[in-house]
Amino acid sequence: MRYTDTWTAHPRIEQTRVSTVEILRCPGVMMQADVSFMEKVMKRDTIAIRDPFVLAVPEEETYYLYGTTDPDPWKQSGIGFDAYMSADLEDWRGPYPVFRPMTGFWGTHNFWAPEVYRYRNAFYMFASFKAPRHERATQILRADTPLGPFEVHSAGPVTPSGWECLDGTFFVEDGQPWLIFSHEWVQVNDGEMWAVPLSPDLRRTEGAPSLLFRGSDGPWTKGLVRRDGSGLEDARVTDGPFVYQAGQGNLFLLWSSISPSGYALGVARSVSGRIRGPWKQEPEPLLEAGRGHGMIFRGFDGRAYITYHYPNDTPNERFQFREIRLEGARLALKGEER
Repeated sequence: MRYTDTWTAHPRIEQTRVSTVEILRCPGVMMQADVSFMEKVMKRDTIAIRDPFVLAVPEEETYYLYGTTDPDPWKQSGIGFDAYMSADLEDWRGPYPVFRPMTGFWGTHNFWAPEVYRYRNAFYMFASFKAPRHERATQILRADTPLGPFEVHSAGPVTPSGWECLDGTFFVEDGQPWLIFSHEWVQVNDGEMWAVPLSPDLRRTEGAPSLLFRGSDGPWTKGLVRRDGSGLEDARVTDGPFVYQAGQGNLFLLWSSISPSGYALGVARSVSGRIRGPWKQEPEPLLEAGRGHGMIFRGFDGRAYITYHYPNDTPNERFQFREIRLEGARLALKGEER
């Protein structure tokens, strides 16, 4: 990889750096295309991003922020995913182009919700993609560093063929890696959450998926008009799953849907403390009124934080975060939204 940069002044930001990254190509290996980007030092509230995911790397004392970053992630062709770096969660450097689709990649649209995990001395991205005549699905990508470049790793999508799926997330239980994902309401009306075992190398699934719960299991969710033309208003959204283990036996699943106040984030708790559940839903959402698609990370101050986007309209989304704690067998928010 060749990397060159030039610093220039900018009237509204501290510094601007125009950078060029050239990926050296090896025969027979698919690599990402050359990319040019402008690195800035930015305040958190200026970064337009949906579905935020924070990877904390303690040995670097650096937070990496990923999310849905395309200007129009709904209708336009996908560009890729960008990331940002910070030491304090307030001042961020970026954007860094961590993924750009290589020639022959199957996904063309809806580049959504990348999550990055460190696993077996590498970094793995779980992200959603869609294409004409291809269902929305989760693909696993791999890189040697948090800033990529991320390249295709799994042997195609890891969500079931023929299913409209999104927002795959990752969890390891007793050494067994799992994919947890949403089976979309646009196909099944009452959206579903599923879990399926992955191979140790994360290249494929191993075994049949297990149903965890349905959107209607959340007492706080609002029914929507079905997409099947029936006119019934009993459809339920399920998206943005994230599994969080808080001490021995406390296993939670964050997920988002629509509530009477708009986009919202709820919590389910595994009664068995295991990924297959059964899962018991909290009666009220943890976050609402346009707040959702969250995850939990541990800060370098030792505290746990939940991050999510708000408001739920493009291009105004910003990532927010609040402290979160375990109180008894429940998750509770602390402090003000930041």
